[in-house]
Amino acid sequence: MTTPKLADRNCVPCRGGVPPLKGNKLREIHQQLAEPSQWKTVDEHHLVRAYKFPDFKSALAFVNRVGEVAEEQGHHPDIVLGWGKVEITTWTHAVDGLTESDFILAAKIDHLS
Repeated sequence: MTTPKLADRNCVPCRGGVPPLKGNKLREIHQQLAEPSQWKTVDEHHLVRAYKFPDFKSALAFVNRVGEVAEEQGHHPDIVLGWGKVEITTWTHAVDGLTESDFILAAKIDHLS
């Protein structure tokens, strides 16, 4: 039996009390993102990715699609919108670090671009 791809799974609500992903476990799940992954792990704490677009309207449309997925998943990233660019940052606030849900959300966002 194979494990479903990250983008096919759903985020799980986190109430805290579980340790954030670190070290080898963090690297292993990061490798499950589509290659070559443009998501960067920062200080084993959060994921960041920048997207480029030809204009503001396209970037805004992408942000709206990301917002729909975030609402659907109950997992909400920080989003910075500018002319022709969007930067997404995600981590699980309840554990002050990364969980599997952050990688699931990242994979789902990648399918939007």
